[in-house]
Amino acid sequence: MEPLDTSAPRLCVAALYCFTRFADPAALKAPLEGLCDANGIRGTLLLAAEGINGTIAGTPDGIAAVVAHVRGLPGCADLDVKFSDAPDMPFHRMKVRLKREIVTMGEPDIDPLASVGTYVDPQDWNALISDPGTIVIDTRNDYEVAVGTFAGAIDPQTRTFREFPQWFRDQRERLLGEGTKPRVAMFCTGGIRCEKSTAFLKQEGVEEVFHLKGGILKYLETVPQDESLWEGECFVFDQRVTIGHGLAQGTYELCHACRRPISAEDRASELYEIGVSCPACHGERTDEQRAAYRERERQEKLAAKRGEAHVGAVYEGRPD
Repeated sequence: MEPLDTSAPRLCVAALYCFTRFADPAALKAPLEGLCDANGIRGTLLLAAEGINGTIAGTPDGIAAVVAHVRGLPGCADLDVKFSDAPDMPFHRMKVRLKREIVTMGEPDIDPLASVGTYVDPQDWNALISDPGTIVIDTRNDYEVAVGTFAGAIDPQTRTFREFPQWFRDQRERLLGEGTKPRVAMFCTGGIRCEKSTAFLKQEGVEEVFHLKGGILKYLETVPQDESLWEGECFVFDQRVTIGHGLAQGTYELCHACRRPISAEDRASELYEIGVSCPACHGERTDEQRAAYRERERQEKLAAKRGEAHVGAVYEGRPD
């Protein structure tokens, strides 16, 4: 892991996770919250018996202090962190939450510390997924895949990560077939969902399972665009919404009614109303709900004029 450069005056975003075994996650919450608050850090960190996961933003020095603290927690010396820049603070507040899982799959017997797939570095990923003996599966949610994915990847069309195990069980025969079994390569945004999905496939008896080390974020950071097999942009769980090659700011915005990414084409639709609806969610909401969203949007605008952040504007999501 390269050291965090603290020389440039910029906002730094750190996406981090580590599977480890915390005997008492609740005891870790207050010290972590206090350190984040003292350093002006915002974002979300999840703590569970299986480890830590989250995305935070702040000054480089503040982020360095929090990352150093997390690396001092039991089993976190090799904490996986992806750093990127942001032109503005992408979060409105700091939250440290206790959870049952740091990424929710709903399979209690899955233990990424016991067995996971083979890590593949970004520079070796293209060769693996271009091999006809490999099937490539995008483990992310449907709205993420719609924004961008690797050429030829299978889209499970799952709404949440909880649906992935059943999707695989239902599709296993079609995917793996008879005779010589294909290699399975999987990927996600930062790598954490693939830790669990590859562990799940190994438990299901699939032998050759691979996943992209560092996830899409590391691939977009390190693989030159002219060599890339990535198509589109990558959804991220903060106010940047999407990023592209070199981790540059993307072109999508967020529908504050349904939290889906929306393109310029979506924003040109007659079904789009800022803060109220987009083409994807217009038919999913009632007139009463849209009226409530309009009032929320009005309150947000008033808060912005006062230089305040209205609670309705907060979006600090995590993949599930």
